[in-house]
Amino acid sequence: MDSAKNLPVAVIGAGPVGLAAAAHLLERGLEPLILEAGTTAGAAIDQWRHIRLFSPWRFNLDAAAVRLLESAGWEAPRPTALPYGGELVDNYLAPLAALPEIASRLQTGARVVAVTRAGMDKTHTRNRDTTPFTVRVEHADGETRDHTVAAVIDASGTWSRRNPLGTSGLPAIGEDTAAERISAPLPDVTGRDRAAFAGRRVLVVGAGHSAANTLTSLADLAREEPETRILWAVRGASAAKVYGGGDADGLPARGQLGGRVRRLVEAGKIELHTGFGISSLKSLDSHVTVEAADGRTLDADIVVPCTGFRPDLDILREIRLELDPAVEAPRELGPLIDPEFHSCGTVPPHGARLLAHPDKDFYIVGMKSYGRAPTFLLATGYEQVRSVVAALAGDHEAADTVQLELPETGVCSTDAGTSCDVPAAATAAGPDSGCCAAPEPVLVGFPTGLSHGRSGGN
Repeated sequence: MDSAKNLPVAVIGAGPVGLAAAAHLLERGLEPLILEAGTTAGAAIDQWRHIRLFSPWRFNLDAAAVRLLESAGWEAPRPTALPYGGELVDNYLAPLAALPEIASRLQTGARVVAVTRAGMDKTHTRNRDTTPFTVRVEHADGETRDHTVAAVIDASGTWSRRNPLGTSGLPAIGEDTAAERISAPLPDVTGRDRAAFAGRRVLVVGAGHSAANTLTSLADLAREEPETRILWAVRGASAAKVYGGGDADGLPARGQLGGRVRRLVEAGKIELHTGFGISSLKSLDSHVTVEAADGRTLDADIVVPCTGFRPDLDILREIRLELDPAVEAPRELGPLIDPEFHSCGTVPPHGARLLAHPDKDFYIVGMKSYGRAPTFLLATGYEQVRSVVAALAGDHEAADTVQLELPETGVCSTDAGTSCDVPAAATAAGPDSGCCAAPEPVLVGFPTGLSHGRSGGN
């Protein structure tokens, strides 16, 4: 950044990892320009504010952000409490974003549509490393403006781009035209979104914790609204992986969730359809018909997609990226997080060196850095930005020093492409209980995976 050190560093996204990056930049004497597409910081998390995390507060906070908050008199939440997504926003991200140091550098309603080198497309090489970046932004006032910056930290996440319902990575035929019958991921079916689900036929698609969480919430709704019918479609031959280890599960909250879903299926409260790979959706006036590859059909009023997420790489078409061909993560990181072989807990900590791309001083961090791999943990994102900011500041020793130890066993769901951000039971084991003595990984974002990756599954 020597040639552009008087320019700011663009931070795309004002979620937990983006705001942590800004806090670290401020500590290093660098100027952040924080660009958030939503109307507030943490806008994506606010959409699943009804979801409770498995992990307590002490694993949800970035050190630099906490130092900044505490200097303004902020009091940290009880470290052992398990926050909801809304509490993460209200009690941490909103106060952090409101600090003068952050607020003066935060632009909301600012959607980044492109990143490039100033005056260069990706084919130009001469003086590329010393040329500033141009970040093109559509602002809330309707204007599109270019911002010149010294470096770019893309922490925009993956929430805005879910995986399709169809197989083979493609949308099912008719999926786009059926959009009005497809809900957002993780809907608040007993609260904010209740009217869309009460008394209706609801088809949940997916086989991870996001699906399990939605299914149990729908069961709660059905007790009060008996006309509600719950359908569940999974691609696999059984739902055994979703049920998990039950009482023998290393994390009680996870075992309790899987056990409850199993009991609901066995009691006929949830109608399970296995081996149901969706090939097409046909929109009718009153409902949507969902067809499997083998010809079976299900009629539903609304479909809940619990199929995971993927990164939006369109804004980076003029950046020289080096991505793993399978998971679309930085090439050096890809083999370490491939869900065929790794779970949340088996991904090693990593920093700027593994996150680097051919375009110098450009980094993708947070959930987006994992591409299509669903094994991301928030604590890992905090370590990423600590290392990246150190590298931008020229402190390569600090950038290369890994300061984070993750537990060997991750809190992961049982099918890649779905989520672990499910309600934790009040009886969840404490940090010193049995096999859960290692710190729990943090479940902001949508981490999943098998205990040894897909290759370790049945």
